[in-house]
Amino acid sequence: MAAIPPDDITGLILAGGRATRMGGVDKGLQNHLGMPLAMYTLLRLQPQVGAMMINANRNLAAYEAMGVPVWPDALPDYPGPLAGMLAGLEQCQTPWLLTVPCDTPGFPTDLAARLAQAATEHDAEIAMAATREDGGLRTQPVFCLLRASLMEDLATFLQAGERKIDRWTARHRCATVEFDDARAFFNANTPQELQSLQRPQEARGRTG
Repeated sequence: MAAIPPDDITGLILAGGRATRMGGVDKGLQNHLGMPLAMYTLLRLQPQVGAMMINANRNLAAYEAMGVPVWPDALPDYPGPLAGMLAGLEQCQTPWLLTVPCDTPGFPTDLAARLAQAATEHDAEIAMAATREDGGLRTQPVFCLLRASLMEDLATFLQAGERKIDRWTARHRCATVEFDDARAFFNANTPQELQSLQRPQEARGRTG
């Protein structure tokens, strides 16, 4: 079975959350190494995929200035990352959509390639990243490669009042890809965690 070419994948940055633990600021616009987090994430993901989009619910002009299409949640009242994924699927012009949160700027540069390989090998509808923590394998479900054809199923799921990613992904053929470096998936939920990201990973140690 042929691998999924990058041009068949659209990247979607999820920047539509409330960021309550960050004090309610627009997390994707917070500074990271001299640029907004979402812009840093965009530049890291863009070489891995064919097209790019951003999911945001506030400050849309600021996100649009990053040079890619911006789409708000498909549902009102910040219902969570699945609503952002649905917004991306509704606009996706490629067979696959790859979602990445805006607050994890150190994610792997081979994320798309490895998820695409797993989706191909396992004939999966969804491939997601995972890391080993405390001896167990923990999925990172917002780092998720989705078949665009799942749009209607996700819309139905959300319209039924469901919100949990794992409940939705369990309905489909999923592949999990283990990444060795759990630090690559360290995300900034608080101002202190964002501050720690401003230092090189080596200085942060393995606690991230």
